[in-house]
Amino acid sequence: MKEILANKWFKLGAILVLYLLFALWVRSWWWLIGVPVLFDIYITKRVHWAFWKKKGVKKQTKFVEWLDALIFAVVAATLIRMFFIEAYTIPTSSMEKSMMVGDYLFVSKISYGPKLPNTPLSIPFTHHTLPLTNSVKPYSEAIQWPYKRIAGVGKIKQNDIVVFNFPAGDTVILGNENPDYYDQIRRSALMIQHYQRVSFEQAKTIAREEIKRNYEIITRPVDKREHYIKRCVGMPGDLVEMKNTELYVNGSKVQDFKGIQYAYHVVTNGTPINKVKLQNIGISSEDMSRSGDTYFHLTADMLEKIKVLPNVISVHRAQDTDPIFPYTPDYPWTRDNFGPLSIPRRGETIPLNLTNLPLYERIIKVYEENRVQVRDSVIYINEQPANSYTFKMDYFWMMGDNRHNSLDSRYWGFVPEDHIVGKAYFIWLSLDKDEKLFNKIRWKRMFRFVH
Repeated sequence: MKEILANKWFKLGAILVLYLLFALWVRSWWWLIGVPVLFDIYITKRVHWAFWKKKGVKKQTKFVEWLDALIFAVVAATLIRMFFIEAYTIPTSSMEKSMMVGDYLFVSKISYGPKLPNTPLSIPFTHHTLPLTNSVKPYSEAIQWPYKRIAGVGKIKQNDIVVFNFPAGDTVILGNENPDYYDQIRRSALMIQHYQRVSFEQAKTIAREEIKRNYEIITRPVDKREHYIKRCVGMPGDLVEMKNTELYVNGSKVQDFKGIQYAYHVVTNGTPINKVKLQNIGISSEDMSRSGDTYFHLTADMLEKIKVLPNVISVHRAQDTDPIFPYTPDYPWTRDNFGPLSIPRRGETIPLNLTNLPLYERIIKVYEENRVQVRDSVIYINEQPANSYTFKMDYFWMMGDNRHNSLDSRYWGFVPEDHIVGKAYFIWLSLDKDEKLFNKIRWKRMFRFVH
């Protein structure tokens, strides 16, 4: 048996089977280029592939041994990170209390199928910015691959917690990235429109030029945009709607999750609420607004506990009137009241007109790479008059469980399927920034699967 395992042809055969199965999984014949390389490594040995080792020397120096182990570890970790699982940290409170700031989790790439990188030329274990720098790109856009997703073990389901690339992160203002570029354009345009008495489109043009003069503007490919994590509340083909902070999908009210939060105004008799009592209720610094202890983001359980405090007079859910996607007078929606809105499905054809164009223009123009113009009240797509459009991809509607403290689809619209990274799968560590030393560890949240 030992002789068989040591046989070079047996080794080559075993490796080739695994390699060809991998090539079949990723559905790319380019991987067949590696077959002659494997044949040479195991059989002919004409090329010195491990150039960092001295050829013919069985006992290598300690440095070479460490280098060999390091190279193997980098390659293996990169493949695991690319095709199977990746570590992620919850940076904001948009998913409280389902996912908490300081949660460290693994994101499963294989749940929905790993996405091949759009920018394959990049430094391992980096994202969009080289560590210890503010703007240096750790990747090259010399090679750009089209969107391709490998078969996974399943598909996105309603209410899955999903990690995806930020759809509005294609254009970035370096050093001033929050709020996003498009939101800053809108805000500046509203002020310019008010003071200069110009149309909103003219004001947006002026705002773009001002930002361009004052900041460095860069673009990022899909796979190098910021990672966001939200709950998928709307699937392709669904009809979503918000009525007085309540979510409806396809006409049915969606039941609140156990950890879902809303903003509440808490009125006291004039005395502040004791901080120890707030901590006992489970209210962290992330749950309080800048206005102090009269404005909280609460779960249903926390709400009932705060109502019975002796110095609390009244509690009522906050309402928001700020405009949201698609930011046009035809759709005077807010984050608490919007819709009904139909989520596009691949292959679906919709009638296209000037009224619904703001809902789907970014999809047609940016995500599906068409030229869109309006001339004399006629919509042109790629220079051809268009009164309908057929979608090329599936789209999703993502929302945070902290409904009044989440930048989500209500602000930047649909999430295309090519932006999906993976499924939040397993919490392996959770740290509370409000605590010190060993109290920082949230022991009850460790080693838990995400639901």
